[in-house]
Amino acid sequence: MFREGYPFPDEDTHRYIPRRKRRREPDSDGVQSARILAGYFARPDAVPDELADALHEVYPIFDHHDLIAGAIPAQDHERARRTGRWLVRTAMDRCAVRVGLALLGAVGEPEDIPVIQLIGLLSKVFGPLSAHAVERIATGPEALIWLAERVTGWGRVYVVETLCRLGDPGANRWLLRQAVDGDYLNRYFAGEVAMAAGLHEVLDEFEHDPELVEHTGRLLGVMAESECMGMTLEHYPHAAAVIEAHARHA
Repeated sequence: MFREGYPFPDEDTHRYIPRRKRRREPDSDGVQSARILAGYFARPDAVPDELADALHEVYPIFDHHDLIAGAIPAQDHERARRTGRWLVRTAMDRCAVRVGLALLGAVGEPEDIPVIQLIGLLSKVFGPLSAHAVERIATGPEALIWLAERVTGWGRVYVVETLCRLGDPGANRWLLRQAVDGDYLNRYFAGEVAMAAGLHEVLDEFEHDPELVEHTGRLLGVMAESECMGMTLEHYPHAAAVIEAHARHA
């Protein structure tokens, strides 16, 4: 069964990694993409569709990279926004779309959030960059929660980890009640959710919040099987208190 948007329209050109892409130096993904962008911005007459073929020839970026933002001239943010929007909305190759997301993650505006969310639904490929872009642009957790509720697998890992970084009460409330969806990849973030959202600090809410109780049971179950993937109950410092409180209300 296909998940996370597969197969993509450009699948035929991404079935293997060309030899030139395998010769990868440390951070070469960001370095090469940033070099291409710098050349693009140095030419006032360059158009965004020129980037698509060039970006396909180098090792793709997967996550936020400061070098991409650094390639944008200080006086050229509007052009960078237009370029990012064009790449995300129009480019036919995932490598170019990733760079478009990175540009919007650097200089995007609130009006860009819906299209970033939409492309972020193809979450295994675009999840990390979409989550970072929404995190930077949005003023609250709602846009990220919208995305988290609609992605699975690795995409959910990326977005949940981003929500954990926010330290936002609204994000924490969602994390403690809905983050775990039953996928085995939940093991990567279950312990992070418990710690970042302060599960041990809301145990008194078990009395009147069955949703919190039910999700805590799932969270503890995942952590019990998270060895070699994420934090286990053995290493969760509040395990005894949480398990005891949960047992009283389950």
